[in-house]
Amino acid sequence: MPEDGLNWLSRTELMMWEEMLRLCRVTVAMGVQKIRITGGEPFVRKDIMNFLHELTRLQGLQQVNITTNGVVTAPLVPELKKMGIRSVNLSLDTLDRDRFKAITYRDELPQVMATLDALLSYGIEVKINAVVMDGKNTMDIQPLVQLSKELPVSVRFIEEMPFNGGSHDANLHWDHMRILQEIKQHFPDIAKIPDPPHSTSYNYSVPGHKGSVGIIAAYTRSFCGTCNRIRVTPTGMLKTCLYDGGILNIKDLMRGGSDDAALTSVLIKAITHRAKDGIDAEHQRLAGVHESMATIGG
Repeated sequence: MPEDGLNWLSRTELMMWEEMLRLCRVTVAMGVQKIRITGGEPFVRKDIMNFLHELTRLQGLQQVNITTNGVVTAPLVPELKKMGIRSVNLSLDTLDRDRFKAITYRDELPQVMATLDALLSYGIEVKINAVVMDGKNTMDIQPLVQLSKELPVSVRFIEEMPFNGGSHDANLHWDHMRILQEIKQHFPDIAKIPDPPHSTSYNYSVPGHKGSVGIIAAYTRSFCGTCNRIRVTPTGMLKTCLYDGGILNIKDLMRGGSDDAALTSVLIKAITHRAKDGIDAEHQRLAGVHESMATIGG
């Protein structure tokens, strides 16, 4: 979140649970098999668990994943396991409590670590997402990789993107190659392993480690050719690329009376005419990237 916060939206500007479920039903009927609920932080929203119960019951949907900052998640883990959540991405940029407070503006690292423990104890797959920020947490790269030695987690380092709610340094100091070089200085035996289909991360293993390491080239965007993701913001804006300015507003179409067939038609058209890559999507914007990831969906 930007240091000076965000302008909060009224409830009427946000998609209602019923609208979200309808969109999910339509896209699953189109062939979508996996849906991720992300944020901001999804578990601060009222009735999120009721929504997840309904979502996981959708016929044809094979997998529901979640991205969370883990602050209020630990008590919910048993119920998440029971409803069939198999994988959770946990945002964790540092293992140092002081740096955690400086980055997040909250002294809540113990709660996040409690969530990590709970997820692992219930056998839920955990991917740790750490955004590498110059001058803020580059010293945490080694400790985070070390975390994968004893824990069966995937630690993924993400290039910093321009979605910080303000200006962004056009010169990326820590791209995926520099991150890998830093890891190799401490773990010289790290080796490349096969990437799953449509993976956004380049994946590696360290001999003797239970977990793995991944690097996501989110700023240099070298994975665009295999990306199969679409995104819908809390206000209903469809983004076929994280870097585009929004293709159409699904919430407005629903509230305007569009039936499921009409929604399917516009979704197919938008997806089949998506930008060729993230660079192209950014160039098509009328203005630069200034929004915060908290408003897009991390």
